[in-house]
Amino acid sequence: MMKKIFLILSIAALMTSCSIYKRYSRPEEISTNNLYGNIEGRDTTTMADISWREFFTDKHLQGYIEQGLKNNIDIRLASERVSQAELALQSARLAFIPSFSFEPTGSLTLGPQSAQFAYTLPVKASWEIDIMARQINAKRRAEATLEYNRLYRRSVQTALVAAIANNYYTLLMLDAQLRISRSTSASWKENVRTMKAMKEAGMTNAASISQTEANSCSIDASLQDLEYKLIQAQNSLALLLGVTPQEFPRGELNGVDFKQELLVGIPAQLLSRRPDVKQAEYNLQLAFYNTNIAHAALYPSLTISGEGVLKGLPTSWALSLLGKLVQPIFKAGSNRANYKIAQSQQREAVINFQHKLLEAGNEVNTALAQCRSARNKTNLRIRQIENLSQAVYSTRQLMSHSEATYLEVLTAQQSLLSARLLQVSDRFEGIQGVINLYRALGGGVDTTLEPPVTKNPIFKRCKK
Repeated sequence: MMKKIFLILSIAALMTSCSIYKRYSRPEEISTNNLYGNIEGRDTTTMADISWREFFTDKHLQGYIEQGLKNNIDIRLASERVSQAELALQSARLAFIPSFSFEPTGSLTLGPQSAQFAYTLPVKASWEIDIMARQINAKRRAEATLEYNRLYRRSVQTALVAAIANNYYTLLMLDAQLRISRSTSASWKENVRTMKAMKEAGMTNAASISQTEANSCSIDASLQDLEYKLIQAQNSLALLLGVTPQEFPRGELNGVDFKQELLVGIPAQLLSRRPDVKQAEYNLQLAFYNTNIAHAALYPSLTISGEGVLKGLPTSWALSLLGKLVQPIFKAGSNRANYKIAQSQQREAVINFQHKLLEAGNEVNTALAQCRSARNKTNLRIRQIENLSQAVYSTRQLMSHSEATYLEVLTAQQSLLSARLLQVSDRFEGIQGVINLYRALGGGVDTTLEPPVTKNPIFKRCKK
């Protein structure tokens, strides 16, 4: 009888629910065409192939990144999620093994002259035959969940590396601006003394002195702003590193040099190198297997259970085997509704995956535009500073021949200061663009690969 039931169910499963056994495959509507917009990618070694240790060569920065990866709270929480997913996968694999229970009992009967001890040693076993691939899909879902959480940890690590690098280079930018502003502040204080001496000589008036002193106070006020921003940046870096606020040793902005050519690779590479894009696809896999599980709930389940009992006084044993077939009837409507919900969630996951691809391509395009803009501005800023430096020199020469006033010299100096500060900002913007591009392409992580999920060779894939 059991053989007939199993044969009928196997034939029904093969004919009506072959799709339940299928593994996930990427939907055909997912496309990476024109993902970078007008930017043409090249299939070559890209920034995404470079580990952060090779990319960020500043020794101070390397030390801070290592410290952050060790101490950061978000990284530690992500690692705990990976551990939980590993245990869940282990549990899903154990579901294929029959469950056993052992419930020994004993009794002692005392008489006037003797005592009798009787015992029963029952061993029960239960095994659900996975005819509708419930357990297979649950295991595959657990595998996808584990990979999803590993990728989440990579995404957190990528974001952390980029944030630490951005904060570090922000400190270098503020250092450079502070040096320029302090030098200019000292120069303007000298200008005030010069203007006062010229007034005593009858060469200028009180209004010019007041204007010069006002400019000097403005520069001193900007120094206070820069010092405050410097403290803010140090505190932000300390939080990322998981340490208390402190002064961080660092290099100089002029010493920063990214020698890697800005190669972005072909758009399809984002599918395999960018963690959050892969996360979105694994989320689609989860929805796919959830749909299969909901589909399987529409069909009957078969459980085989057995019991063996050993009894004492008198000693005897017995074996029993039972097959139980369960077909949902009253819950059929609820199961069909759950199946439709799972299908809708799967379509939602496809939409989210497509959106994540568009978002990734947009970030690459924006980062490249930022790099290109900063590079072009750098060349223009160099010419601007050269011309303003010449203007300061020329106005000083003209003033010595009484063809220009000292206020014209001061105005030229003010313009030169602004240009030098903007040059530092342009340099930092270029560095930010490179970091953003590196992150957008999926870089900023160790090259060590995560251990692969072991595939069970027992279960064959159902042909399409």
